[in-house]
Amino acid sequence: MTRLKIEISVPESHVEQVVDALHAAGAGRAGEYARCTSVWRITGSWLPLPAAQPYQGTPGEVQRAEECRVESFCEREQAAAVLKAVRAVHPYEEAVVHFLPLYDPAVD
Repeated sequence: MTRLKIEISVPESHVEQVVDALHAAGAGRAGEYARCTSVWRITGSWLPLPAAQPYQGTPGEVQRAEECRVESFCEREQAAAVLKAVRAVHPYEEAVVHFLPLYDPAVD
């Protein structure tokens, strides 16, 4: 199995919904611990293109706003379910969810 780090940017108003969705899909489990997650504030920026219907901002204008970065982890086999769960509750038209492979020296 390959463990993946999950990174998601989300408005603070939706952090708990995203965290709940992550963990309902099986992410953030380490031995006898569940809901293992980190959250911190970041500043995001984006440019909605003319056909966009942004959650925040106006097409054609660069936007900058405070967001939260939610991080957790899951096994590779859980990634599709995690992505589906997060996108179901994320308010953005195009929620960006990054999955990054994690190195495990115990497996080497």
